[in-house]
Amino acid sequence: MNPENNFASWEEAVEWLRSQPDQKQLVDDCYYDDPLSRAAERYWLSDEWRAVRDFLDNPRGKKALDVGAGRGIASYALAKEGYSVSALEPDPGKIVGAGAIRSLAKDANLPITVMEEFSEKLPFGDASFDLVFARAVLHHTEDLEQACREFFRVLKPGGRLIAIREHVLSKKEDLPIFLEQHPLHKLYGGENAFLLDEYISSIENAGFSKLEVLSPWKSPMNFAPYSLESLKQELSQRVGQKLPGFKGITRLLLNLPGLWPLLRWLLETMDHRPGRLYSFIAVRHS
Repeated sequence: MNPENNFASWEEAVEWLRSQPDQKQLVDDCYYDDPLSRAAERYWLSDEWRAVRDFLDNPRGKKALDVGAGRGIASYALAKEGYSVSALEPDPGKIVGAGAIRSLAKDANLPITVMEEFSEKLPFGDASFDLVFARAVLHHTEDLEQACREFFRVLKPGGRLIAIREHVLSKKEDLPIFLEQHPLHKLYGGENAFLLDEYISSIENAGFSKLEVLSPWKSPMNFAPYSLESLKQELSQRVGQKLPGFKGITRLLLNLPGLWPLLRWLLETMDHRPGRLYSFIAVRHS
């Protein structure tokens, strides 16, 4: 079977993907494996989530909105940190949608409420949340600026927006290249990417301040499922493939104190991959 464009829903596409033995690593990396409670626990213990945790502000007793919650792995992590979580997910699916989140919340006995709505028109009152969390959500929105305005509206003064793993283009003409290369887009579609300036302007125009932009090589939020250690190992292997004999030397150099920040700067200067990942943290002050 050729999977390209053959699925009527993302639920069907993921179900097919999970049935393919040669796609197991991709399934695990996307946290599509079962049981869902185990996948969610693995996400909570991941380097990606540990990096997110650095930006959480005293979660105990506070309210978080998980936008585009998928199958609920971030909702689970937020609830484990101490938030009371509202999970917004328009897809009702039992594998990757609202149905999955409801089952996860029940099985884990965590304070997660699920609503089947879209991010451009949030079904919540003004100043309802201390945190809006969005994992790989902004690049899926039909109206990026409207979504950011809604995030701002439902946050309390002092509340924080954390939007991670957003696909970025250097130029609009790169979008078809990115979509062609994306391993999941061909199954059902739905992927997208924006220019970096479009993300920044949409967040700032919504009223947010103290915007922090995390570039692709700066945080495990972006280069997960790699950890920093496994990322260095992968870079060493790639150098060794192109320059036999330099793998060991590269590995030693990458572990020298102070060299990684310099190499990271160099990689970011040279990195123009269509769809590379950025993350954004911003605050509502008024």
